[in-house]
Amino acid sequence: MSIDDRRDEFAEFSAMLARGEAQATSRGSRPTLEVEPDGRIAPPMDAAAVARARRRRTRAGIATVVVVLMILAVVGTYIPLALSAPVDAATVHLQPVTAPKATAVALSLPQVGESAVSVAGAEDFEGTTGTNGILASSGGTAALPMASISKLITALVILDAKPLGEKDAGPNITFSKADHDLYDKYYVMDASIEPMSTGSVMSERDALATILVASACNYAEAMSTWAFGSQANFLSATRKWLSAHGMADTKLVEPTGVDARNVSTPTDLIAIGKLAMANPLVATIVGSQSASVANIGQISNTNDLLGIDGVNGIKTGTLDSSDLLFSARVDVGIPEPITVVGVVLGGDSRQSVNDAARALIASIQSGFQQIRLVGEGDVFGTYTTPWNDDATIVAGEHASALAWSNAAVTSTRTTRKVTTAKTGTKVGSVTFVAGKATVTVPLVLKGSITAPDAWWRLTHPAHLFDPR
Repeated sequence: MSIDDRRDEFAEFSAMLARGEAQATSRGSRPTLEVEPDGRIAPPMDAAAVARARRRRTRAGIATVVVVLMILAVVGTYIPLALSAPVDAATVHLQPVTAPKATAVALSLPQVGESAVSVAGAEDFEGTTGTNGILASSGGTAALPMASISKLITALVILDAKPLGEKDAGPNITFSKADHDLYDKYYVMDASIEPMSTGSVMSERDALATILVASACNYAEAMSTWAFGSQANFLSATRKWLSAHGMADTKLVEPTGVDARNVSTPTDLIAIGKLAMANPLVATIVGSQSASVANIGQISNTNDLLGIDGVNGIKTGTLDSSDLLFSARVDVGIPEPITVVGVVLGGDSRQSVNDAARALIASIQSGFQQIRLVGEGDVFGTYTTPWNDDATIVAGEHASALAWSNAAVTSTRTTRKVTTAKTGTKVGSVTFVAGKATVTVPLVLKGSITAPDAWWRLTHPAHLFDPR
């Protein structure tokens, strides 16, 4: 049989297979013919072999379809999920914060005699109230002669019996011959005196001014006798007044202070000074550098420290040593000035006592310090992301706080989760506590944190689909 005949036979047989008409029914079935690539007729194959070849081709086709479907699933499912999946928040790295420190105040306490000082109006600052109302003291606590500071107690006891309002003149007092004789009594003692004629008339207010401003001893005795009828009654009332105010270490044996047995302690005198300044009339009188009174005219205050460094009272005293009970209104940077009440007993001279008081006031004022808490732009940490984007956490503004002495300063920080954010975004805050003052400063981003790009998303499935 020629090659052409074999090709015709193969073509006819192939057509029969396509129509389903060729079947392998027995060993004697017509052989299956195939053509080699070079055109030669391949050796005949039986029907079973043909069936096996078909099955192989079917399985290969199915595998191809599965692969194609899997590729389509990846393209149609993973890529959209990867591009839209949420990403973890940036990791925050906070830097340690160094607490700002204030300088401990070194109070300038007098080096002679005894002294004490108290501060009021600064209760919001830890450490200013001291112990039992005394911020600091020096030289001991013994009761010492208080000289003419005694007259302040005399005036307060008189006002306890004969009270006056701040602007009241009070009743008129007519001075007797006995009152007039007091001028001579104290003159020979070389004490402070002012004229007092027999039959002269003066208001209670003017008389008290003469006692407290000019420190006139004759007026102190005359007025205390007027208020209580006798010196014995006055001294009895004074003991009761001192006891009622808890001043067990203060004693008066007469109303002027010329007697060294009139004694008190710095602690008691601080309390007396506060009582005096709490009385509007007394505070006005002791804060006056001069006064004009009936029958005398202009009188000058013995306290020549008035008006200097905020001093607004209270009373001087001089015997063998120099004493000063003072009050001062001191500006320390808060809405209202603080009040300093201090006392110096047993000073060498009026000038040395004044200098000691001024130095003490200045040292208290210097103890109130503005502490720099943070500057705008100070770095507190960073945010970083797995896709290598980062931004710095900085203070959004400058802040300082007024503190007393070396008050402890602490800080706490809070930050929020950040995935993407622009520069300047508030991401938290830092709160400082300086004594009793609390200051909160915003924390903001310096630099932006942007979302990861598509390539990073497609190539980092573990970051996107981590079950954690």
